[in-house]
Amino acid sequence: MSGPLVVAGAGIVGASVAYHAARAGADVTLVDAGRPGAGVTANSFAWIGLGPSAVRTGPAAALRATATQEYHRLEAELPGLPVTWSGSLSWGAADGVPEAGPGREIVDAAAVAALEPALRQPPEWAVWAPGDGAVDPVGVTERLVEGARAHGARVLTDTPVTALRRDATGRVAGVDTAAGPLSGATVVLAAGVATAALGAQLGVRVPVGPSPATLFQFRAPDGLVRTVVNNRDFDLRQSATDRLLAAADSPEPTLAAVRSAFRGAADVELLGTRLGLRPVPADGEPIVGPVAAVPGLYVAVLHSAVTLAPAVGRLVARELVDGAVEPSLAGCRLDRF
Repeated sequence: MSGPLVVAGAGIVGASVAYHAARAGADVTLVDAGRPGAGVTANSFAWIGLGPSAVRTGPAAALRATATQEYHRLEAELPGLPVTWSGSLSWGAADGVPEAGPGREIVDAAAVAALEPALRQPPEWAVWAPGDGAVDPVGVTERLVEGARAHGARVLTDTPVTALRRDATGRVAGVDTAAGPLSGATVVLAAGVATAALGAQLGVRVPVGPSPATLFQFRAPDGLVRTVVNNRDFDLRQSATDRLLAAADSPEPTLAAVRSAFRGAADVELLGTRLGLRPVPADGEPIVGPVAAVPGLYVAVLHSAVTLAPAVGRLVARELVDGAVEPSLAGCRLDRF
């Protein structure tokens, strides 16, 4: 890549691209309509790991398999990254005992009780993934932005991108923003659900749409939940000393399920509900790669963005800065549609 790189979107994916590209020596400008991580990134449950029912085939299987390893790498590069390696326990999502899979084991009720001592009725079996964890997604995004700045990146917040710019040859020339134009030899669209509208201005179809995700925050005793818990009623984890975060469908049934599942949970109370619109490509798999019809334009939009951001950012930077063609991104290209 020669010339400046503009990354449109400072969610966790755009921040990761900007950090890794700046670290590799690129001239980077990261621009966002709001604050870093304040959009859909902030409304992620942020479980890092494959879980018992994760997709182990398909274009992004290799990326998912390295998710925890990539976070450990990022922790070493960016000390203080807000990651908690608690492990995860999953049960009841399917009939029968599933295959444990790599990095997981089937544990009995006694082991579950030891891992989650406040559970009233530990299940007969669960899938224990000791290498799983969770992150503060906004905190990780902010740390990535700090890292990008430390390597010379310029960061423009509260600056909406209004259009993509092309030169007379049809190549990308940068972006227009509410504060004026930004020149760039390469533009990475990492704008979540807004990616589709920006691409459409240039006749580029990016088949991604919004999918609602609901999170509930509860006040709860410290240490009530020790791991990431996944069952038919909720995904649940401790997000702060006296806070629980749940991903589920409805607040009152979720609150009732938490109170009934754990001893000492009678006083758990609902503090708030957050609704995020996750960008989900038409086939559910990431869209990552150059746009053949518009030289200099690159797209990075995906579901499971928090889980995959460290890997995707590193690989995108390698493709853009080093000119590599990453095999693990081969099935994620826009031209598959």
